[in-house]
Amino acid sequence: MKDEREEIDRDEDQEALQADLDNSDDFFDHEEIVIDAKQEPLRIDKFLMDRLARISRNRIQNGIKAGSVLVDGKEIKPNYKIKPGNVISITVPRSANDGGDAIVPEEMPLDIRYEDEDLLIVFKPPGMVVHPGVGNYSGTLVNGLAHYLDLDKIPVTDGNYQDRVGLVHRIDKNTSGLLVVAKNDYTLTHLAKQFFNHTIERTYYALVWGEPEQDRGTITGHVGRHPRFRQNYTVFPEGDQGKWAVTHYEVMERLYYVSLVKCNLETGRTHQIRVHMKHIGHPLFNDDRYGGDEIVKGTVFSKYKLFVGQAFNVLPRQALHAKSLGFVHPRTGEFMHFDSDLPTDMQDALDLWRRYVEGRRAAVGDKGLG
Repeated sequence: MKDEREEIDRDEDQEALQADLDNSDDFFDHEEIVIDAKQEPLRIDKFLMDRLARISRNRIQNGIKAGSVLVDGKEIKPNYKIKPGNVISITVPRSANDGGDAIVPEEMPLDIRYEDEDLLIVFKPPGMVVHPGVGNYSGTLVNGLAHYLDLDKIPVTDGNYQDRVGLVHRIDKNTSGLLVVAKNDYTLTHLAKQFFNHTIERTYYALVWGEPEQDRGTITGHVGRHPRFRQNYTVFPEGDQGKWAVTHYEVMERLYYVSLVKCNLETGRTHQIRVHMKHIGHPLFNDDRYGGDEIVKGTVFSKYKLFVGQAFNVLPRQALHAKSLGFVHPRTGEFMHFDSDLPTDMQDALDLWRRYVEGRRAAVGDKGLG
């Protein structure tokens, strides 16, 4: 058990280091530029290429086509000529890092739930890292996607969207669920815009300790790295650090000791649900990084402690599942929605708790639960 925990700790540390390399919780660059009063008329693509040297011409042009480059809040054409006083807003996907490494395609089973010429929806099982990073250069979802999409070794360089093989969002290694993958640059740019504008619908199911007071609620607060424990994140209520984060939740089932909660993300910060639920006193079940791997609710007597240990063994990870995704298809304009069932380990743990609570209530009644 100790070796397993140490391995999980190493994986989490590597994820934390990769997040630092990313320098953002999201996969895009956003810039806002106010045109100088002395600026002469110039095509916007040429202006942005000169002004934003780190963003390639290809990404700029695809951003304009996808409506991710706005002038005074409006979409424009590639031949638009900038004028003094214009406010340019640009949102484009960014690359994973500038290290010049390569992603090596690897054959592995992938659970593809939907696919067309522009994108695919893939189900990531718990235990799989999403993309290569510090300490995880192979065996990741991106390595598998590179093989599935028949891509050769891909240089990880600025402007090459294939460094992530079309990913504009990620989920933690030990979280299961759905991810959308873009198969071309236009789709990637369009999806990145939707993520930036918070119009992507993302629903997670979490098993949390205890019962939230309200059936529905919204958790807000800046989320950033813990000042002392650098592998962790925390909420900064004063907003002096971190990034603004919003999680809407709804209690789906109350089981006294634990609750099944549906979470809708308005923002997408690293570990957001895990941190926000801990912040309101309901850490995710068996989340060893945020205190959920200890008994948070219930009197610690021997039989109950043995039962919780059994539930931990059934679900040896944080109880979090990216259940559904909804977005506008970049090419057709159609709103698409995809849903997935709870994975077996999470469903089994939930059933264990149902049986336990039912048995306790039958034996002693509600007042005897503890």
